[in-house]
Amino acid sequence: MNMFLDLILYFAVYSFIGWVMETTFASITQRKFINRGFLIGPFVPIYGFGAILIIQSSNWTSIIFENHFMSLFITLLFSTLLVTVLEFITGFLLEKVFNSKWWDYSNNIMNFKGYICLSYSLLWGILAFLLIQVIHPTTEQFVHLIPLSNKKYIAAFLVIYFLIDTIKSVIGTLDLRKAIIYHSDMPMGKYKEIIIKYKRIFLAFPRLLILNAGILNRDVRDILNGRINKIKVEIKNRINN
Repeated sequence: MNMFLDLILYFAVYSFIGWVMETTFASITQRKFINRGFLIGPFVPIYGFGAILIIQSSNWTSIIFENHFMSLFITLLFSTLLVTVLEFITGFLLEKVFNSKWWDYSNNIMNFKGYICLSYSLLWGILAFLLIQVIHPTTEQFVHLIPLSNKKYIAAFLVIYFLIDTIKSVIGTLDLRKAIIYHSDMPMGKYKEIIIKYKRIFLAFPRLLILNAGILNRDVRDILNGRINKIKVEIKNRINN
């Protein structure tokens, strides 16, 4: 029971750290604050799930291999593979559900269908090393200091929060996708209201400005700000080239 509660807390912590990294990078790149996440709140679940896979892999390999360096090497190799597979599955499912890639590595060397690529897989390996050797030992100590009774309440709150946030985020994104695909059947005022309502999603994932090939909608460019307009032009140029 205690181990399960710890995993929930780890998931929340590393989802938040992932959000901080993604948001910081996107905000610096675009020179303004960008909430870089699928969820409404400050969490990116793929980092949480990835961290859990890495932590569990480390625990398993430490039992199997007595040599520390061999255990670490196998953990990093296995973790990199697992998280890369996780990234592929996530990207694939998001595209199937929303009919659009949320990220695309097609221009990167040694990519597979644009969902994963060698450079980002190596980055996952580096992050796995930092997690195992630097970050998680401190996180683990902090989590173990929390009394079991308090962990139960915190974990319950986090589970409920993530469920609500995920449901609201999925419904919102599907609503946005539906509005863009069936824009011709919707009053302009309502369409504009939906586009502006979900502006955060466009900022976080600019590729969603092109949800379906050939659909120039009504036009999103006339509704969103100039920065988004520039991003869409850049994306179209890359696709055409």
